Amino acid sequence: MSDTRSRIYRHIESHPGVHFRELTRALDLATGQVQYHLARLDRVHSESVNGRTHYYTSSFDPWERHAIAFLRRETARDVLVMLIECEAARPSEVADHLDIARSTLEHHLSGLVEHDIVEKRRSEGRVTLALCRPDLTVELLAAVDPKAPDRLSDRFTRLLDRLFESG
Repeated sequence: MSDTRSRIYRHIESHPGVHFRELTRALDLATGQVQYHLARLDRVHSESVNGRTHYYTSSFDPWERHAIAFLRRETARDVLVMLIECEAARPSEVADHLDIARSTLEHHLSGLVEHDIVEKRRSEGRVTLALCRPDLTVELLAAVDPKAPDRLSDRFTRLLDRLFESG
């Protein structure tokens, strides 16, 4: 394998779900050069999600590839992190907490629901959002953003501290 091809593979391996433009920028390579080598890397899978092509090593299954693609997008990641923290929430609570329009939330939810990352539970005329695979989503978040579990742990600790202080 050429040195350039090895660099591309190592970058994809250490940054699962990297999208094409980010890959060319990070490695300071021409787009044609990256395209050429990606076409010859049989251990790399591509996944197109909402108009962006993301790259992965063969260690990720299709569900994981889709989940990682959404975790690489700021608003979708914020929705997923909130659902990790709350386990379940109504759409209006998510939109209010993230300070986004309900239409923006619904745009992101359409892909998250379509790919079985988030489910909409309906009960008594109310919709509640929840992660389909919460444990795996947390693991994948750590692969995309290694500092995220520490931040979630810190938030949880602060929450517990506040509960004990008020009790």
